Amino acid sequence: MKKIAILTSGGDAPGMNAALRAAVRSAIYYGMEVYGIERGYEGLIDGDIRQMDVSSVGDIMHRGGTILGTARSERFMTQEGQKRAVGMLENFEIEGLVVIGGDGSLRGGLELSKKGVRVMGIPGTIDNDLAYTDFTIGFDTAVNTVLGAISNIRDTSSAHERSTVIEVMGRRCGDIALYAGLTGGAETILIPEIPVDINALCRKVIQGRNRGKKHNLIIKAEGVNISSQELAAVIGERTGVDTKIVVLGYIQRGGSPTARDRMLASRMASKAVELLKDDSLSKAIGISGDCIVEYDLEEALHMGREFETDIMKLADILSI
Repeated sequence: MKKIAILTSGGDAPGMNAALRAAVRSAIYYGMEVYGIERGYEGLIDGDIRQMDVSSVGDIMHRGGTILGTARSERFMTQEGQKRAVGMLENFEIEGLVVIGGDGSLRGGLELSKKGVRVMGIPGTIDNDLAYTDFTIGFDTAVNTVLGAISNIRDTSSAHERSTVIEVMGRRCGDIALYAGLTGGAETILIPEIPVDINALCRKVIQGRNRGKKHNLIIKAEGVNISSQELAAVIGERTGVDTKIVVLGYIQRGGSPTARDRMLASRMASKAVELLKDDSLSKAIGISGDCIVEYDLEEALHMGREFETDIMKLADILSI
């Protein structure tokens, strides 16, 4: 394989640039031409494709976001859009494609794979919601961003002796809330995988107040089936404790990636290029334990997630 291309798609995640850097430089090391596709699948359809060299990815590893840009493409969801995307790759004589993104992005790659394109999927999403890999690129940075916010919010929550509902991202996956809640010392963690027990939550708030606790932090994943506004209202009404809401939003997606995310991105991207060099069939790249692994792309996207009950149990024990 002599020509490959790279795109980033969907929501941005810290570490995408580190993955781009590793993919471009690994490809050049192996004697391949490498092209960057602007704005994900939308840019692929429009032919926003440029050749990249070693300097193209200089001084980007520490930067959040993605230098190639990203977009969500409604046109690519159609058969006509996908056909045009394949034709654009053929125009540039590109033989393999590295896709860096989340579940939707990798599913887009799968559609191209079914049309004959060799695709390597790299999991770039803060949500950590892809079942085939232990961790996704950007997750560790997002958790650390939330930890910083928890520390700040705890200060003002203690000063005013109130409860605070901190809403974090993750779509239908509660991992950001779970990991940040445990390591940030939250009193309660609410995630989509476990039904909300309002009675237990309110009881914990009252018990904390009765023993002189000046704050109560509730970390809530966005996918939980009760709104933060409704939750805060119920807590305030049933406990008498002033309860505020903080929605962290897009600050979780930005910022300089942690060393762990930079390492993960570099290892995964290098593996993806090695597989393309060896003319591998389409794969999804992941990590299991400390080993970089690859699975058939379609098989990987059909794997089911197993919720980490041990971590939730530990969080409950430590928050008594």
